[in-house]
Amino acid sequence: MRWFGFGFNAFGQICVQEKVTKKEIGDAVREVKLSFPTELNVAGRGCCCLKTSKISASWSRRASLHLDTDSCVCVAGHGAPCSVAVSTCGCADAIISEWHLTLAFPQRIECWELQKNDTTPSWSMEINTQSSDVNLPLVPGGYIASKPPIFRSLSPHLQAKSLALGGDHAILLTATGAVHSWGLGSHGQLGHGGLTSEEEPRAVEALWGVPMSSVAAGGWHSVCISDGGDLYVWGWNESGQLGLPSRGLRKTSQQKSAHQAELCHDVSTSGEEQHEGEKSDEVFISIQGFPALLDVNPSCEIRTVSCGSRHTAAVTTTGRLYTWGWGEYGQLGHRTLNSLDEPQCVEFFSAENLLVVDVVCGPWNTFTAAVQKEEPELKNRSPK
Repeated sequence: MRWFGFGFNAFGQICVQEKVTKKEIGDAVREVKLSFPTELNVAGRGCCCLKTSKISASWSRRASLHLDTDSCVCVAGHGAPCSVAVSTCGCADAIISEWHLTLAFPQRIECWELQKNDTTPSWSMEINTQSSDVNLPLVPGGYIASKPPIFRSLSPHLQAKSLALGGDHAILLTATGAVHSWGLGSHGQLGHGGLTSEEEPRAVEALWGVPMSSVAAGGWHSVCISDGGDLYVWGWNESGQLGLPSRGLRKTSQQKSAHQAELCHDVSTSGEEQHEGEKSDEVFISIQGFPALLDVNPSCEIRTVSCGSRHTAAVTTTGRLYTWGWGEYGQLGHRTLNSLDEPQCVEFFSAENLLVVDVVCGPWNTFTAAVQKEEPELKNRSPK
């Protein structure tokens, strides 16, 4: 399995930038924005050559979990190599934020502050469960928050299966496939139809009767996948991160089109009037308060999904990667810095004969795992 990254790379969290001279500073600036997938496992870079099974990303860092002979965690990006004196051998799961690195071991959970040179974790707890049962940020009895207080309790009655943390909200999936949300609700990211916040987990009633298999949370939007492979989205759509029509993006696109038309002198007055009339009939979504069904690709189901601050990425059951939303740093992977309010397939992987199997979004970047597509076996042909 090979991992790729694209988008915000100012701290070398995707690939390490080489030292440059003042004359080459323009090339270095361009490396901050990687608009196409770049492979992470570069030969000769020590532990990063190990087999990576999972990635967690914050704004300036990336944590890679390697499950080889001796499982360990490597940190890339701001302040890397990791400044904390921590042994990660035997680690089974890891997540990273701008403040903490949380590690799950077979009998304990440790949380280390990344801004300090501590020799002991800032928080830890013993656990009586198998390491495979820990699905960070969930831990027995609660979850690890991205901001203090680090540990926050959850009612055992929720039967939490997985948890996604957004900018200031949380989306929880229960063992029965129900979805609960709480936290800041100012942009409809909780899915309850309003803009109010919730201090305690509240069921997303609009999804009742439709069992879900996965949840994800962005800066101000949320998504989930049903057992049948359908994708539901809600929250803020300012950058098209819901895959629904965004007025801001359409306006920018129209301005670019008009500018190009002026340069070509090909636009007639009647044509402009007709275009304006068509725009007035279009419905734009700035905030989607209730979950809405998004048809990413009518020919296949969604396998996994992840959210950045204002972009979304989804993998289909056929191994195709679709991205949409804010693209200022190239985090959509389409070799441009354009934003999109419609899901678009990242053609790089098909061109390289690769199938995408996983995706993880950082706030301003995207990481994907892919495997080589197997060539169809040649059928035996009987001689004529």
